[in-house]
Amino acid sequence: MTDASTTRLPWTVGPEPVGSDGSALLLREYLTDVADRWYELNHARTSTPEEIDRHLAEDPSDDLAPPHGVLLVGRHDGEQAGCVGLRRLDARTAELRRMYVRPTKRGLGGAAVLLGAAEDAARAWGVERIVLDTRMDLVEARALYARHGYLPIPRYNESPYAEVWLAKELA
Repeated sequence: MTDASTTRLPWTVGPEPVGSDGSALLLREYLTDVADRWYELNHARTSTPEEIDRHLAEDPSDDLAPPHGVLLVGRHDGEQAGCVGLRRLDARTAELRRMYVRPTKRGLGGAAVLLGAAEDAARAWGVERIVLDTRMDLVEARALYARHGYLPIPRYNESPYAEVWLAKELA
């Protein structure tokens, strides 16, 4: 019997420009994934490309660029497989955004690797706390954050889609 961890291919994570072709595609896939779940739940259909374009225009990821932000891209065996964004809210706090692992790469440990890389980046900035928002229907994301020590906090933003606000104090 083989330990599942020995059969996983390696993950690497590093910063990439938000506007690069690969990053833009990952961010579009992220938004399509979460939007489809929302539209299926609330309208019994998936999103349209026009709706995704509108959402991307209304909430761009430009803030995930230096000096106050970063987009980290995870690669699994050299292939782009996921991303996570981090932006500084103030001297003490950063916000986690756009956490995504491609469906074909889920279950291989990438989400934990991406989350750990975001926490390391926040520590390198001198940040003491990471906050995030998510939705109730994103149960996998909420379970991931709970496993990694994120706890409920009061609402800190006005996102129309957020239903849950979490934070983690960094050591």
